[in-house]
Amino acid sequence: MGYRGKVVEQARARLLRAEGWTLRDIATELGVSRSSVSVWVRDLPVPPRSRRPYHGPRKPHPAHIRKLEELERCRQDAEAEFASITHRELLVFGLALYLGEGFKTEGRGLGLANTSTDVLRFFVGWLRTCFDIDESRLRVRIYLHDDLDIEAATVHWSQALAIPTDQFTAPYRAAQRGAYRRSKHVFGCPSVRYADNLLHRRVMAMIEAITSRPPLPG
Repeated sequence: MGYRGKVVEQARARLLRAEGWTLRDIATELGVSRSSVSVWVRDLPVPPRSRRPYHGPRKPHPAHIRKLEELERCRQDAEAEFASITHRELLVFGLALYLGEGFKTEGRGLGLANTSTDVLRFFVGWLRTCFDIDESRLRVRIYLHDDLDIEAATVHWSQALAIPTDQFTAPYRAAQRGAYRRSKHVFGCPSVRYADNLLHRRVMAMIEAITSRPPLPG
């Protein structure tokens, strides 16, 4: 019967379009395809600002609901897959992270900069778990815009990484450019460094030993 048979829906779609509703919102409201709505209202003038009037909280789109459900399934699958991690798996994952994010320059020790608390917490935990390190040789330097609170940022990273504030070096305060600062990193971008050139060479050698081999067949 097609869209021609949906007389009630067609009439309702034309009324909503005249009120300024978007094609997408009309389709969602009526439970029909957007292409059908487009055909039904194609002879009507496009509203200058096609916006659905506020009628309370908008009902989530079915596609959005399916996306959220899929994300949750993926999260649960991942939690089950990595419910336990071996020491070797932890070591190798840390090496992969360091290959992508770590400091490579010889003579600077091990180091990594990132705005993610989880990434930096993992990096420091990786050092503590996989290597015999001297905690006093850990250093943190925060890169932070000069209009943000350096004390709050220092406390945040000190607690997150379990590194005393007296092991934080002088921060880099970046001057704000323009009228607005778009960055949302209120605690800045810290770099965590461990001053040990021998350990740096060991880590880089392990990375090379892995990356220089062809992937296993099959």
